[in-house]
Amino acid sequence: MLKDSCNQYLTVKRHLLDSGEIVQRTFWEYHRACELTVTQFGKTRLVCDLTANDFGNLRASLAKTRGALALGNEIQRVRMIFRFGHDQGIIENPIRFGQSFNKPSKKVVRKARSEAGLKMFKSVEINQILEAIEENPTLKAITLLAINCGFGQTDIANLPESAIDLKSGFVTFPRLKTGIERRAKLWNETVEAIREAIAIRPKTKDPACEGLAFLMKNGNAWIRYSESNDPSKWSGRQDRIGRNFSKILKDLNINGRRGFYALRHSFQTAAEACRDFPAIMYCMGHADASMSGNYRERIEDDRLIAVAETVHAWLFDKSVQG
Repeated sequence: MLKDSCNQYLTVKRHLLDSGEIVQRTFWEYHRACELTVTQFGKTRLVCDLTANDFGNLRASLAKTRGALALGNEIQRVRMIFRFGHDQGIIENPIRFGQSFNKPSKKVVRKARSEAGLKMFKSVEINQILEAIEENPTLKAITLLAINCGFGQTDIANLPESAIDLKSGFVTFPRLKTGIERRAKLWNETVEAIREAIAIRPKTKDPACEGLAFLMKNGNAWIRYSESNDPSKWSGRQDRIGRNFSKILKDLNINGRRGFYALRHSFQTAAEACRDFPAIMYCMGHADASMSGNYRERIEDDRLIAVAETVHAWLFDKSVQG
């Protein structure tokens, strides 16, 4: 039955999570894919009874609430569930998904991105946001870290205080999603905001939150996950950083289908003016698969400082802003 295949799939992914080979966000995405599949087909459905038409109907259902890129990612995760079942011997024969369960083409994805508009903020918009949260040290520190270093909300929610050296002004923290090493220079404004946020950080009763640089007023982490080992029960991701940021954007009438993660896009775009792409990739936590990347052993701090200064000028220098 479908539920047995999903349960075994999630058990293996749980072991990977426990061993640190995948992060909580990734496990949650796998869990959600199982839930979507079980909800669509029914947990007692026999896998051998599934047809290409069934998967075509699932795709049509997913397409109602997802853009082209998100739809492609969801289709890929569902395919992984059934390929796992076949590899494990749970499913006797490979599943025929049919062409109606293909991911959107690259052309469709490019068109969707073009129609959605830019996924970054203008410097004037970020300054509006910073002004609006001036009296909230924690949100200010979180926002500055995002545009200063190219951090996403999951990175920030899981950032340990020990990764931040306020004296030297550097943050060194591998990207959670990939484990790739990452280091960035902090602006003076960011250092000061972090100091203020840490000074008012509440105590937590949750051992998992001990040592985190930023906590909500109730002592919980900014991003939390609820889950169940039963794929028929819904799992969830509570992203308080994204939710608070979206409210700020709404209050300021800054829209355009952008969210907190657009600050990471803004960092990358603004930083490229310095032309030191390996240093930018190091700050972003991106893998460099080039031949030079294979041989490069380090990025000097002065290059990271240049990246930070380039983005700082774009954000605060009116003669550079864009």
